Amino acid sequence: MKISLVTGCAGFIGSHMVDLLLQKKHYVYGVDNLNTGKLKNIKKNLKNKNFKFIKKDLKNFDKIVNKIKKIDFVYHFAGNGELIPSIEKPYEYFKNNALNTVFILDILRKKKFKIRKFIYAASSTCYGLSEKKTSENFNISTKHPYAFSKYVGEQACLHWGSVYKIPVISIRIFNAYGPRSRTNNVYGAVIGVFIKQSISNKPLTIVGDGSQKRDFLYISDLCDAFYKASKSKYKNEVFNLGSGNPRKVIDLAKLIHNKYIFLPWRPGEPKKTHANIEKIKKKLNWSPKVSLKNGIQTILKNVNWWKSAPLWTPSTIKKATKNWHKYLSN
Repeated sequence: MKISLVTGCAGFIGSHMVDLLLQKKHYVYGVDNLNTGKLKNIKKNLKNKNFKFIKKDLKNFDKIVNKIKKIDFVYHFAGNGELIPSIEKPYEYFKNNALNTVFILDILRKKKFKIRKFIYAASSTCYGLSEKKTSENFNISTKHPYAFSKYVGEQACLHWGSVYKIPVISIRIFNAYGPRSRTNNVYGAVIGVFIKQSISNKPLTIVGDGSQKRDFLYISDLCDAFYKASKSKYKNEVFNLGSGNPRKVIDLAKLIHNKYIFLPWRPGEPKKTHANIEKIKKKLNWSPKVSLKNGIQTILKNVNWWKSAPLWTPSTIKKATKNWHKYLSN
């Protein structure tokens, strides 16, 4: 039986990855401190004999793996993932996203685990405000501490992989969405925010005129890409991961609700994100299968997850963006 370790296993992406790995008959160790992850995301798996949940912080990673004799695959999703808090707490983000990644890699090195693949969840924010179709060799431009911390974590993975012969792959995620996506931050997943507003019978808050485009990717397609990367022959590689088909935010809104409020444009946001996914399609034989329309329809069939999620109103959004404007003016 293949043994996988998933960090951030109770988060949006990590919990779906656990689901897939269990379907693939892996034994899964899931690690999460539950600071942002939700136990309800993995509740259905807690009684699965092939899943072991470890509620610990990654600063204790050496103790976490002490009783583990074998790890075939590591999927590293744990970390902080919000833009505005990273501006307010840059060291915390650097520690959780970059330093913790180094710590994990070094513990795996010292313990001499024969890791078949270490998959790092990187971020497309490393490309900055580019509105062009971005390939993996596009210029790096980290505009805020979150982007910087994730990019440093990626470079650490590639360095440890090269020097210590740990087979590493870094996957730069664009705009992932699906069940369990978070809505606790105004700069978080717009689809989750829209879903909560819709089921609360509130108008959707669209920034600008809605003509900005985002490269949305459904969570099952994302997990499939991570799984194929782990099983592939490639190592020390970087892959973009998106749909490769940017869609307007106003078109997204129309799939969810028929009431909207248009808010002032936020300076410092790209008008378009567009992943060049030719590399991952060719090397991993992967391609997205779920259209935005079908993905949204799947979410709308079961919106119970969002009933307890925070609701973002125009006033709370305007309040939350003040720090971003303040940061840009410095």
